[in-house]
Amino acid sequence: MKFRIGYRTIKSAVGATVSIMLAELLGFQNFVSAGIITILCIQVTKKKSLRASWDRILACLTAIVFSIIFFEVLGYYPIVIGLLLVLYIPTVVMLKASEGIVSSTVIILHFFSEGQVTVSFIFNELAIIFIGIGIALLANLYMPSLDNQIAEYQERIEANFRKIFLEIVKYLRLGDSNWDGKEIAETIHLIKNAKVLSFQVMENQFIHNEEDDLYYTYFEIREKQFEIMERVLPIITSITHTVEQGKMIADFIEELAEHIHAGNTAHIYLEKLKEMHRVFENMDLPKTRSEFEIRAALFHFIKEMEQYLLIKQNFKGIKRQIVVHKERLGGEN
Repeated sequence: MKFRIGYRTIKSAVGATVSIMLAELLGFQNFVSAGIITILCIQVTKKKSLRASWDRILACLTAIVFSIIFFEVLGYYPIVIGLLLVLYIPTVVMLKASEGIVSSTVIILHFFSEGQVTVSFIFNELAIIFIGIGIALLANLYMPSLDNQIAEYQERIEANFRKIFLEIVKYLRLGDSNWDGKEIAETIHLIKNAKVLSFQVMENQFIHNEEDDLYYTYFEIREKQFEIMERVLPIITSITHTVEQGKMIADFIEELAEHIHAGNTAHIYLEKLKEMHRVFENMDLPKTRSEFEIRAALFHFIKEMEQYLLIKQNFKGIKRQIVVHKERLGGEN
């Protein structure tokens, strides 16, 4: 496994150091705990970091209240810690702040170690909490751009779509193919990872950004289109020999393959598909059972490709290009 230091690791290290130094500089007790809280609050996205911070604030404030009541009423004994946690943990879970249990337990142990409750100590613990969380939120204001990674996934997915379509074209024209189909499994993996990354982009926006939402929508559309591509492959392989209609479809698919990008001109190809369908309907009826079965398979294929294009028809396209090679022109499928 390759050794790698990620941006989250760096932010955690720097953030924890800053929190500890700041808490120590200001003269607070248990200043090391500020660093622990910072590490726990730094997440992979801004929204996750904000949610984690809120969970820890709520859990820690609840821990302070429980500590005051239990230790002052029942005394500073280890068994009281156990009793406190038995009631405290379900309370925090009920408040939907379970992510803050670990950090808040540290606060509880601080109160136990102090052996008394004073206004100054309560202030001390609050200061540690807010220093730790505040530094984490500041650290998470910076999130590296994922545009290049998303662009790379887009390029690879579209290249695989193109390859699959061209293999279909080859089979329709020649009635044979030595394709190993490796792009099928690869595309499934690429789409899954691309959706994860594009969701992270959405999670890094506190203010709703429609352009960033389009990334995720784009890969969802590609996922649905790919499901159709998987369905049509058995239809194509059921065709045992080439026919005139098959060659016409091959020409159409080839054009489709040459114009795959993040824009949207699916309506152009829907019109071409409808025109081709009308041409087929006006052709002579099949003369043999084999011709009939092939014609039926090709009509089924056309219907599936119509669905493929309809999925994209209402997509407005990505205006802020995430493609690497922006010089691409032409239609889209």
